[in-house]
Amino acid sequence: MKITGAQIVIECLVEQGVKTVFGYPGGAILNIYDELYKHQDRITHVLTAHEQAACHAADGYSRSTGKVGVCMATSGPGATNLVTGIATAYMDSIPLVAITCNVPKILLGKDSFQEIDITGVTMPITKHNFMVMDVKDLAQTIRDAFVIAKSGRPGPVLIDIPKDVTAAQYEFEPLANPDTAVSEEALKRANLRRAITVPEVLDDQIKKAAELINTCERPIIYAGGGVKISKAESELFDFATKADIPVSESLMARDCFPATNPLCTWMVGMHGTYASNLGITHSDLVIAIGARFSDRVLGDPKTFAKDAKILHIDIDPAEINKMIQTDEWVIGDVKEVLLKLLPLVKERKHTEWVNQIQEWKKIVPECYHKKPVDSINPKFICECINEVAGPDTFITTEVGQHQMWTAQFYPFTKPRTFNTSGGLGTMGYGTGAAMGIQFGNPKGRVVHIAGDGSFRMNCNELATISHYGLPIVIVVVNNNALGNVRMWQKIFYENRFSQTTLDFGPDWCKLADAYGIDSFRAKNAEEFKDVFTKAFNLNKPVIIDAIVDNDEMVLPMVPGGKPIDQPIMSWGD
Repeated sequence: MKITGAQIVIECLVEQGVKTVFGYPGGAILNIYDELYKHQDRITHVLTAHEQAACHAADGYSRSTGKVGVCMATSGPGATNLVTGIATAYMDSIPLVAITCNVPKILLGKDSFQEIDITGVTMPITKHNFMVMDVKDLAQTIRDAFVIAKSGRPGPVLIDIPKDVTAAQYEFEPLANPDTAVSEEALKRANLRRAITVPEVLDDQIKKAAELINTCERPIIYAGGGVKISKAESELFDFATKADIPVSESLMARDCFPATNPLCTWMVGMHGTYASNLGITHSDLVIAIGARFSDRVLGDPKTFAKDAKILHIDIDPAEINKMIQTDEWVIGDVKEVLLKLLPLVKERKHTEWVNQIQEWKKIVPECYHKKPVDSINPKFICECINEVAGPDTFITTEVGQHQMWTAQFYPFTKPRTFNTSGGLGTMGYGTGAAMGIQFGNPKGRVVHIAGDGSFRMNCNELATISHYGLPIVIVVVNNNALGNVRMWQKIFYENRFSQTTLDFGPDWCKLADAYGIDSFRAKNAEEFKDVFTKAFNLNKPVIIDAIVDNDEMVLPMVPGGKPIDQPIMSWGD
């Protein structure tokens, strides 16, 4: 049966198991939106206030569910408004498919109204992108896009479709097994073959890795986001506990190993814990699992784990020796690698080493112990939210001081409960992501911890949250400042606070009221615990304006390029 390109888009999305898409309509994509209207019983469309939030929502949906997120936008500014969200997903290896529509083919390349070469714009920030110039290629392109997005090292894929292609008709044949729907033409392209191929785990590499692990005395695991992507959290736990190896985590892996387990040393790097940074520095073997040795982790590459051997486990061969020289490596899916490695690893006890780690874990900067009457301690905010909301609650953040405090002090114990922008560091990410998580987990609860600076960038999405009645509790960590930048100005620029003071509103409670959302304000710890408990139990959208002193700092802090075992631990350092 012949159907239009717009109908093919809907049928292919249903074929891929897509139940929710996030987007914003416009002229070039109207044919698809008309089909969404006709098929709203098959696919739920979530209308956001801005296209960027649609992409962040698809991203959050994907991170929390493990599925491919989907977002849509029209041509020109609609498409370019997706770019930051696409780049965010690309940097954190998040599988999503972005569908845009362009002007008709006859108008391409003529500076037509709302025309943009979105495939050219997004080429560096997508795993792959397509422009579909013939309706006969549309179905297979969509199928290829989903396979590419979720195979190997995941990432975003963009499909751009001229409007007349969505109107043209072609014979559509549904597939019995869409998970393996990769065209031979796609496989012939070397870049696509690499994009969808999972490297075979070699036994020789596994044996060498096991030998390193079985002969070391002071090992430490550096877990990255690849653990979560591979759904290898239980394998990581079994590996670490069998071999008695402490586990440090990148920002993206903070929910990959139970924070309450004695082996967990929490985050490593610029704002990592004293235990993680000293553990890496004094180890004799660093086992990097699904991690990419980012500059925020390494500090000074010359001194990073200077007396240790490096074992790197990753699915992407391009990451091996990219940032730091390794001694051995295993290329392959993290889950598969750990399953093969586990039987070869001896059950051991590193008592003296683990005891030293426990002593380092006791060292916490003094500023987090103070209890000011007229503001709230950031450490208390994290601990209070966890106490009231429980371990199953999804936590999102924006980017800045509040994000680092959350990473430093929130005791995550369940996989996929922490969602934040890591590689790109996108202010404005968290509110959209919180919406996507709530739609992906309708029976779950989401608490969004936002800085007042970041929240300014996406607070228009309160319209979306209110319209759909999403029971998201937004905690605005309000220090009337771009706190992270202000902190750098305090340390490195002699208190010259250039353009980082935000003492001119808005009043977050009044803004909440404008959107029909309940709100509370808390000025101290006692008030915060009381209002957060009330807000969480309301099971509806709520904003909490939590007052934090603008001189609060994120400590420890390792200045960029400095050794990670030399952190700033107090304001006077």
